[in-house]
Amino acid sequence: MKKNNYNKIAQKVIETEINSLKKLKSNLNKSFEKAVKLILNCKNGKIIISGVGKSGIIGKKIASTLSSVGTPSFFVDASSCSHGNLGQISSNDILLLISYSGESTELKNIIQYAKRNKISLIGIMSKKKSLLYKASNIKLLLPEVKEADPNNIVPTSSTIVQLSIGDALAVATMKHKKFTKLDFKKFHPSGSLGAKLKTVEDLMLSGSKIPFVNEDILMKKALKIIVNKKLGTLVVKNKKGFTCGILVDGDIKRSSEKIDNLKAIKIKKIMKKNPISVSKDTLAAEALAIMNTKKVTSLCVHASNKKKTVGIVHIHNILQSNIS
Repeated sequence: MKKNNYNKIAQKVIETEINSLKKLKSNLNKSFEKAVKLILNCKNGKIIISGVGKSGIIGKKIASTLSSVGTPSFFVDASSCSHGNLGQISSNDILLLISYSGESTELKNIIQYAKRNKISLIGIMSKKKSLLYKASNIKLLLPEVKEADPNNIVPTSSTIVQLSIGDALAVATMKHKKFTKLDFKKFHPSGSLGAKLKTVEDLMLSGSKIPFVNEDILMKKALKIIVNKKLGTLVVKNKKGFTCGILVDGDIKRSSEKIDNLKAIKIKKIMKKNPISVSKDTLAAEALAIMNTKKVTSLCVHASNKKKTVGIVHIHNILQSNIS
């Protein structure tokens, strides 16, 4: 019995699907631009996506991706639309229907509903003579591709190109809106992704919790404050209210070994001048990298003016949030 070389099979599958994506890339035209602009102009409605079978599964993913990058959208089951769910679709919405053949019978009722209510329809299909192609206001015609299975029947390459065109729509709209990591964070507050997108503003101590002291106070008083604040750090301000220095436990220990009467001197004599300050929008992971590089345990945080500290973030705050 001949043994299968499974690595070669996998390589052939991947090669076939890569070729399908290359065909898709070369087939892009002005219809794609029109689809992006239509989605961007949908101000008072949502992008409603539907499909059948594997196309439906791809549709759910596209809807999820669009929503995650600031384009409100949701998936509706094509079969359920024939039993009341058409009521979820309003005249302000845009329909995006996916069917590789373009002839899925379950989509007929949705198409008729869209025509009756003058709802804009974007169709993703591969057959020019299909019902979906003829009915669509914007036609995203996919290239006919070879499926990756030996019999050329299992939806593999065809679903890959559907998924890719959906991702392309999402990223194009995202770029136009200048959707940033901070915008993305709003839609992903939890989980490992949410943790990666946390900023120092999410974790910093602010207000009365910031261990501020004046540059002219004696170390006797400074030592009491650093004990009471239990942070091991003092942020030093000058007469103008600007941050001019920082003092940590290690500085005190080193200074006490050199100075006999440490309590009698002013804090500005031993503080570190011009402490490192990061913007409140800095990712916590980036702040941790700065701490590791500079070998410090605390960073001052500013908003617009680097000299005005609005918070302080300690390495423990970051590590406790499972950020590494």
